Amino acid sequence: MNIPSVNLALAIEHGLSSDEFDLIKSILKRTPTFVELGIFSVMWSEHCSYKSSIKMLKTLPRSGGRMLVEAGEENAGLIDIGNNRAVSFKIESHNHPSAVEPYEGAATGVGGILRDIFTMGARPIACLNSLRFGSLDNERNRFLLEHVVAGIGDYGNCVGIPTVGGEVVIEDSYSGNPLVNAMTVGIVNHDHVISATAYGVGNPVFLVGSTTGRDGVHGATFASVELTEESESNKSNVQVGDPFTEKLLLEASLELGNKSWLIGMQDMGAAGITCSSAEMTAKGKSGITLFLNKVKLRENDMSPYEIMLSESQERMLVVIKKGFEKELIEIFDKWDLDCTEIGIINDKKNVEVIWNEKVIADIPSNSLVLGGDAPQYDMEYETAKYFSDKQDFDLDIIQEPNDYNDVLLKLLSSPNITNKKYVYEQYDSTVRTNTMQGPGGDAGVFRIKDTDQALAACTDCNGRYVYLDPRVGGKIAVAEAARNVVCSGAEPIAITNCLNFGNPQDPEIYWQFREAVLGMGDACRAFNTPVTGGNVSFYNESDEGAVYPSPVIGMLGLLDHHKQKTTIEFKNEGDFVVIIGSIDGKLGGSEYLKTIHKQIIGPIPNINLEFEYAVQKVCLNAIKEGIINSAHDISDGGLTTTIAESFVYSKNNLGVKLDLNRKSRNDELLFGECQSSIVVSIPEDKLLNLINLAKEFDVPTQTIGKVTKENIIEINDLISLDKEEVKDAYFNSFESIMKQ
Repeated sequence: MNIPSVNLALAIEHGLSSDEFDLIKSILKRTPTFVELGIFSVMWSEHCSYKSSIKMLKTLPRSGGRMLVEAGEENAGLIDIGNNRAVSFKIESHNHPSAVEPYEGAATGVGGILRDIFTMGARPIACLNSLRFGSLDNERNRFLLEHVVAGIGDYGNCVGIPTVGGEVVIEDSYSGNPLVNAMTVGIVNHDHVISATAYGVGNPVFLVGSTTGRDGVHGATFASVELTEESESNKSNVQVGDPFTEKLLLEASLELGNKSWLIGMQDMGAAGITCSSAEMTAKGKSGITLFLNKVKLRENDMSPYEIMLSESQERMLVVIKKGFEKELIEIFDKWDLDCTEIGIINDKKNVEVIWNEKVIADIPSNSLVLGGDAPQYDMEYETAKYFSDKQDFDLDIIQEPNDYNDVLLKLLSSPNITNKKYVYEQYDSTVRTNTMQGPGGDAGVFRIKDTDQALAACTDCNGRYVYLDPRVGGKIAVAEAARNVVCSGAEPIAITNCLNFGNPQDPEIYWQFREAVLGMGDACRAFNTPVTGGNVSFYNESDEGAVYPSPVIGMLGLLDHHKQKTTIEFKNEGDFVVIIGSIDGKLGGSEYLKTIHKQIIGPIPNINLEFEYAVQKVCLNAIKEGIINSAHDISDGGLTTTIAESFVYSKNNLGVKLDLNRKSRNDELLFGECQSSIVVSIPEDKLLNLINLAKEFDVPTQTIGKVTKENIIEINDLISLDKEEVKDAYFNSFESIMKQ
């Protein structure tokens, strides 16, 4: 291999700044080798080091509650649920790879998040996702959506993990830079938790799973720059996944997790061997010597630089106690997986790399990692210039519709509201037989075998809200995710997050990020839902500009008993339809304003976190007391689309008739969006119980109608539609859009 001379120009080509290059030379007390430069470039990339975000992330509540490890300590969060069991869960992005190669980018995103869970000893039991694309009038965006969904479905289905929920959002800002966020939830016994650590001088280090190829070289760096035509053509930065090998690796890893002689294990995700060896030894306050000639390769003439930076999938780094090598190999032989000793733990606290008996890299582990000596920056920020202009919505310039039936059908047909069965029917949502509520509801619900408990999970974020008002939008993202699991019968207990933003070096973009994180932190503290960890994805921009700031929240909820599971559809004729909370809908930032009037302008609905928490408590307590038959929160499209969704899912020809008080314009009443508002249906004889419960929390309730047997949705004298017409708009529109 022709090794280039290491200088500032080469460092800049690797994505490092001149100051960072000087810092590297100061740490090493010499100029780095070519391999060392590659190692620093990936470990100090935005993707691995969080150098532009970590100071803000530290403002979030990252411990307390049921958390067993603080955010960032391990590969994923760990939440105690009693009976010696814990839940491991996390969400991560695979945005840039999916923009370039949507099928493999999305598939390997699923594979990576699965490994983050089972590398902790937890068996994955559910997957979710959050997907965002540009306008589907654009053929390229339809292509991206089609192949991203296929990649997610094929990988998850082959491994055999159900996809129980998620979201698909369509906004112009995501054209050219889709967001593909994948989440996994797993269960582990406390005494089987595996740590991502390495220690014990003389202990052997193994690379297990697949062999190593060139796929994904510099993938972490690739994910830390803006997408351009040049970067989009660089498909070598996109990994290639093998779900069948992943399944074998999952089972072998869980078997390994029961062994007392296991020291630690970590997935080789971003930056491959480099990242896992540096992070494990930094955590274990040890060092590692790697003999790259021992690494099994699937391509000829790979250089040590490529071996260290390869992001080939389905690989783990494993450290065990010396003397148990045979036992380890037997486990991986059983599962027909490679298991090769490639290194040894040393006492130097360095990552030492040897190739052809020569030391080609020797770097202090701590200098490479987040929480160690990797750079941390205070970024400049300033209020975005558009912000004040976007708060000037004047309701008087909006003409009220003449036909509210037509407006409702158009909203139910719009990509952000209409049912996404085109997407989720490509996923196996019932494999493993734990799923109690799959895609289509407020949250996925899945039981925990051998217990009465169940879990609820959802992903949520209104990027348009966060764009129009980042701090309030950040609060709402957490609040709505919490409401969704509450409506499913679960108590919110913790979140993971995937923070998708543009270029952090743009002060206006960083202002969006900073404000959103501060809003999220306020909400998490209000709801006692600490942040277990997650992912920051910057540089989500294309030639058309930055995406909407999208801090996607993955919310976890716990049902004390699976019988608490609650769904959105109306159940019984004669049930009262009641609103818990406020009904003060505003059109600013609404789906109605965007879809019907082609305007994206604020102000967005405000939120009182204390009141929101009280509303959620009323709903959850009412569910536990058996008062509520259905629950569905008001969100996109306002009250009327919420009612329509409960209507179209109802069986036995049930209908609904509402009589709403008119304190505002009709379109504001019907389609205005608000926070802290949940629509429930209850038996008539339980109405007083609900009212009294709500009074305990100083929360108002309002009876607005009844469930009927007419198979029609009627609202005042404004809307009257039969179920088949509503169902056609709601269930068939997305597929029609994709076929255009």
